[in-house]
Amino acid sequence: MQNAVNIKKKYDIIVVGGGHAGCEAALVASRMGFSVLVVTMTIDDIAGMPCNPAIGGLAKGQLVREVDALGGEMGRVIDETGIQFKMLNKSKGPAVWSPRAQADKKSYHKRMLKALREQNGLDIIEAEATGIIVEGGRVVGVEINGGEKISAERVILALGTFPNGLMHIGEKKIPGGRRGEPAAHGLSNQLASMGFEKRRLKTGTPPRLKKKSVDFSKCEPQPGDINPSPFSFRTTGIDRDQILCYVTYTNKDVHELITRNIDRAPIYSGQIEGTGPRYCPSIEDKVVRFSEKERHQLFLEPEGLESEEIYVNGLATSLPVDIQEEMIKHIRGLEDARIVKYGYAIEYDFFPPHQIYSSLESKRVSGLYFAGQVNGTSGYEEAAAQGIMAGINASLALRGESPFVLRRNEAYIGVLIDDLVTKEIDEPYRMFTSRAEYRLLLRQDNADERLLKYAVRYGILPKEQWENAIRRRKRVINAEIRLSRETITKDICNKALKEVGGKEVGEAKRAGDLLSRPEVELSMIEKYLPDGPLKLSERDKRSLEIRVKYSGYIKRQEKMAERFVRMDMMKIPRNFSYMDIGALSIEAREKMEKFKPETLGQASRIAGVRAADLSIIMVMLEKGRKEKRG
Repeated sequence: MQNAVNIKKKYDIIVVGGGHAGCEAALVASRMGFSVLVVTMTIDDIAGMPCNPAIGGLAKGQLVREVDALGGEMGRVIDETGIQFKMLNKSKGPAVWSPRAQADKKSYHKRMLKALREQNGLDIIEAEATGIIVEGGRVVGVEINGGEKISAERVILALGTFPNGLMHIGEKKIPGGRRGEPAAHGLSNQLASMGFEKRRLKTGTPPRLKKKSVDFSKCEPQPGDINPSPFSFRTTGIDRDQILCYVTYTNKDVHELITRNIDRAPIYSGQIEGTGPRYCPSIEDKVVRFSEKERHQLFLEPEGLESEEIYVNGLATSLPVDIQEEMIKHIRGLEDARIVKYGYAIEYDFFPPHQIYSSLESKRVSGLYFAGQVNGTSGYEEAAAQGIMAGINASLALRGESPFVLRRNEAYIGVLIDDLVTKEIDEPYRMFTSRAEYRLLLRQDNADERLLKYAVRYGILPKEQWENAIRRRKRVINAEIRLSRETITKDICNKALKEVGGKEVGEAKRAGDLLSRPEVELSMIEKYLPDGPLKLSERDKRSLEIRVKYSGYIKRQEKMAERFVRMDMMKIPRNFSYMDIGALSIEAREKMEKFKPETLGQASRIAGVRAADLSIIMVMLEKGRKEKRG
């Protein structure tokens, strides 16, 4: 990293913001051979975790694996700095298994900062980006600290919750992007003056407790996995001690306290204008919306191996400090707990993403990209996913190449970005497995098979990485073929089935047919294979088991995806005028003009666009193509 005095006056790409989106954008653009400058308000908060100290989770774990397969850094950093690892949803089908890890916040920051500092062609400066410089409809640089100008061919805005950020604790309002950090006003206001639509969202965080003041003996211990799965495909294994997390619960007394003081909660007093996340509500919102529930689960999560702070996951609040103090004392295990940081809500500006293309480039200003919470998303993982895509696309544009757009059947990242550019964002967007129609194809275990080829194609990762993935896939397929051929005798089949209470068979069975039964695991029958055990790693065995057990479902989703791809291959010109097509419904015309879909597939996913409207557009597209040819 260069010091501020050595910062150049011109870069290929400037990334504004040093959060999870900004880090991935900057690193991938540098790895693709371009000079990059990161502008951040404070280097000490690069890759910070102002909310929960964890990476991954339901659907989010898939995003981290995909970022890693594209050559990102988040997976490797959490593998090196995680203090507890768990694979979630193991009791359900593999389509919804998701890795999650508690992070050591300070170590995570240091490790990500190290990656940035050691990356060739990447500089960092502590400054506030107060504006972008635009000439002829194209961005040409960034203004910092209200005056100094730095030129760039492309600019990526990864602004987090800083644009006009306003924190709330009870009746108290504190301008800021997060606790202890100032809000950013100039850039957000400038974008609005240029015609960008901006709106307000809200998110929140819970109080942090002094570790020594918590009585963990009254709480339920939550250990990590005995054999943790790494996030990164480049991590060979994780072999270190893991910490315990704990669970406790709210109760009737807590709920009554909140109800009595609900008029002092900013989200109910009218003090907060922005919309909060429906799927991650504050504790006061939970008590009001789910009044029939007698308790809500709380996770006590250490913020690091040497940290004295415990994050109370599930207790996000913006209630006044006196109510927070009293609320904590009513919770089992926290009766004598001391709050070291109070919970707060934060409102901030975002720019609805119907204003960007699937490449994350602005429709209004050429060369300007938006990534992360500025697009209305929540979560470190959603931010990182957008960051790496913005970085790749800004770099491809400099090379004169076509944008890189992942389809919904290729990646959760494809689902995320497609949702952003085709749906109204009226609350912080959070990724869920249920949002992915083809989630059995988009499992956390096969992200490398799906996406490594792109990282190699664009020069982000070496070719050997993709070759390793191909060899792994061949090993699994060959093992699947072997199971389809080898026969296990009737007696051995029934012996194995008896162990798990399965229904006996009347004849010998192919090993694959036996494994396809839901109650049968590979470990049960592998020892009985005529040609001996499979020579596969544990990870390969899991993949094999999934392929065999879910082959029918996988084939059905693959056929569905083929039909989807055909619609998504039908491009719509950017200058296509919907208002001139009288046969379209008024709602369809308005929605299509607003969202400007890039493909017929995208058009089909815009609310208010009917099948009849799609047919009309298809006819007009075909007519336009014939006129071009003719």
